[in-house]
Amino acid sequence: MITARKLGLLFCMAILAVTFSSPAKADEFDKLTVFTFSAPVELPGGVVLSPGSYVFKLLDDAGDRNVVEILDQEQTQVYATILTVPAERPRPADKSTVEFYQSAAGAPNALKTWFYPGDSYGQEFVYPRARTAELAKIAKQPVSVGSSN
Repeated sequence: MITARKLGLLFCMAILAVTFSSPAKADEFDKLTVFTFSAPVELPGGVVLSPGSYVFKLLDDAGDRNVVEILDQEQTQVYATILTVPAERPRPADKSTVEFYQSAAGAPNALKTWFYPGDSYGQEFVYPRARTAELAKIAKQPVSVGSSN
């Protein structure tokens, strides 16, 4: 009889926990965002995305929240997995945003930062040293330096 009561009490507690807990939102944890680009976009590592829609999301790599994965809209093909550095902006925006570095005429714009809605902190994409120097020269401003050539 006591075992049945304990089981009944545990069952009721489990039902209450499920009923009153907030649903998990993968979009907020991994910051999954779909961007549609009307022109080609350059990513670190020499990857160029064609115009179209792409999924950006954070990977939780052993607690490091600075790895961005970029996939096709169906999330079946990975185009890039990129290590980023934290970026900050003065005020959060109400929608996801990306910023680009200026590029040479006719070249795809290079992706600079990505911010999730409501966040003051986002991801800054880091390019190899040689590309960083080119971007800084074109933009006439400093660019985050990568560790590889």
